[in-house]
Amino acid sequence: MDAETVAGWMLELIHRDSCLYQDDVVDYLVKAKREDLLTENADGNQVIGKAVLAAFRKLTPETVVWVKPDRYWRFRVAEDEPGRDARG
Repeated sequence: MDAETVAGWMLELIHRDSCLYQDDVVDYLVKAKREDLLTENADGNQVIGKAVLAAFRKLTPETVVWVKPDRYWRFRVAEDEPGRDARG
């Protein structure tokens, strides 16, 4: 399993569930013993590594947005402002 494979899995889950929480991806990678695809943030928590995020962004440049307050991705809707981040 590499970063591109994980990114494809993430997109499949968004298609299936309409959204994908960061914690679910972290849990998946820990259970798969692929913690090398994770990194540690300033608070000491494991988060998705840059390679996975870059591969995911490449797959979904205009179709998926990140909802920062709740830490999840979802498909873009007409009300979303330009850019990768959304308000909710």
